[in-house]
Order: sequence, then structure tokens, then C-alpha cells
Amino acid sequence: MSMAASSLAAVLLSLSATTPATAAPAPQGAKAVNGPLKVCGTQLCDADGKAVQLNGMSTHGTQWYPQCVTDKSVDALANDWRADVMRISTYVQDEGYEDDPAKFTARAMKFVDMAIARGMYAIIDWHMLEPGDPHYNLSRAKTFFTAMAKKYKDNPGVLYEIANEPSGVSWSRVKSYAEKIIPVIRAQDPDSVVLVGTRAWSSFGVSEGSDESEVVKNPVQASNIMYTFHFYAASHDEEYLSTLDRASDKLPVFVTEFGTQNYKGEGANDFAMAQKYLDLMKRKKISWVNWNYSDDERSGAVFKEGVCDADDKWTGTSVLKEAGVWIRNKIRA
Repeated sequence: MSMAASSLAAVLLSLSATTPATAAPAPQGAKAVNGPLKVCGTQLCDADGKAVQLNGMSTHGTQWYPQCVTDKSVDALANDWRADVMRISTYVQDEGYEDDPAKFTARAMKFVDMAIARGMYAIIDWHMLEPGDPHYNLSRAKTFFTAMAKKYKDNPGVLYEIANEPSGVSWSRVKSYAEKIIPVIRAQDPDSVVLVGTRAWSSFGVSEGSDESEVVKNPVQASNIMYTFHFYAASHDEEYLSTLDRASDKLPVFVTEFGTQNYKGEGANDFAMAQKYLDLMKRKKISWVNWNYSDDERSGAVFKEGVCDADDKWTGTSVLKEAGVWIRNKIRA
């Protein structure tokens, strides 16, 4: 408890020293078009209540690939790829936030600022993964989201994703976590959209033998929220697609992570299955973010290895792997 408090104090003390990110101007970015977002019924809507669909990319873990998030690379995402949104993934474990809260909070803020400066929305992703019970990191999450919401409370370009992929626990356990964290954010930022992870790696329970009915029957008691769904096309076929279709009829859903490969982000791309998902999401205006905007060795990283270290050429298709060429085209379209 005292460690969390001291970490928060350190973070808040450092905010005044944060330097705004520089950026090439984006004359018609997503935020400029849509303004503040809100949830209306089962849709993500603009300030006028019109349904919108955001498309974009997620960073890899910022503890491993910060060199892939530079002024030049984010310029390319906003202006060459024409993305609406960037998801900033702050891993909690795996050499991430728990090792140095002040460092990784400041890094998340830097990357959020870079996205916003270019007219994109920014998803602040609390990337808890293992252990799968989000309560394990409850005190850390309170510290992190207090700092983030305090800084971005007046910024309409921010969404908060409070638990990446809960697993191995019941929906009621995930729900109780959400009902503890959302008030922490609302105390600072009463208006921004909050994205709630669903159980079984954000599959609405499908990966652990359940389905969306548990959320429909027992929703989180909070307003202006959406539920997250993740899929990997080479592993998650018609059963998962049908779940997304049914769930989005009754619940506001945001696909905050997907890939065209297997669930590890590896192996061959299944573009045909991925296209089925994209067609459904386009028809129903479900926003989505692809994993991931880095140059790691897996097929799910969009850039060829070494591109990030060079920090030179980011635009066009010559620097991209097969999945990168495909997803860039989908975002640009």
C-alpha cells in the first residue's frame, strides 16, 4: 500500500516536467472529426450521437519495443496508414510496470501524447496477462489509472482499457474488479469511455467454455463502458465469430486486439478468416485494433526485423511483413 502511494507521488510529481510530443501536422485526424466519444446503446458514438468505427494498431509491450514508437513511426501510422487510434500497451508483469511504476507511467504518457498530437485517439491499455486474475494487480491499477486519468481528464482523445485479458477466473470476479477500478478513473475523468476486458482472454468466456450470456445477464454497473473482444484468425474460427456477432447485438463491444495468425501471434496468416471478422465489424461499426506495431520476429509484428532500430523509413509497404501489408491496406480503406 505504501509502495503504491509512493509510486503515485513520484509519477504525479514528474507530470509537470513532461515535454509535449512534437508532430507533423495531421490536418484531418480522427479526433478532429469525431471529437469526444461516448457509448450510445451498443455503439461507440461521436459527440452528436452518430455511430463511429475506429481502426488502428496496438504497440507491443513498451518495455521491449519502445524504439518502435518514435515521432517518425507515429507520423507514419497517422498519416500514411491513416489510423484513427493507437493502443499503448503497458505490461504489468514481464519486466514492465511492477518493476518501475514511475518509468512505465511516464512512458505511457509520452506515447499517448504522441498519438493525440497527430489527431488519433489513444487507448491506455493495462496489459495484465499472467496471472489472469485482475485483482492481483488491483493496487497497481489504482495507482496507474489515477495518474493517467488525472493527466487526461480534459482530453477527449483518450480511452481506458482496464484489464487486457483476464483468464482462469469467473466473470463475477472480473466484474468486481471493473467496479473497483472504474470509480478510480471516474473520480478524475467522469466522461471518457472505459473498456472492460471479458474473461477467458477477452473472448466473452468462449476460450473457457462459456459465452457472452454471462455478461448480458450480469453487466458491469457503470455507464459509458464497452466490453472487449480479442481474436486471432488462424486459431479462432466460426464459433468466436458468431460470439462476436451475438454479443454486439446486445452489448457495446470494442475489439482492442486481433491478429491474422494463431493466438500466439505466430505462424501462417489466415486472411480469409480475418476478412470475415472485418466484414462483420464494418457492417456493425465495431471498432478494432490490430496486434502489433513492432518489428519482433513473429509474423504478427507488422514491420520486418530491424526496421525499428533503423528508425528511418516507415511508410509504404517495402518495410512490412505480409500481415503488415494486409492490415495497412485495411486501415487505409
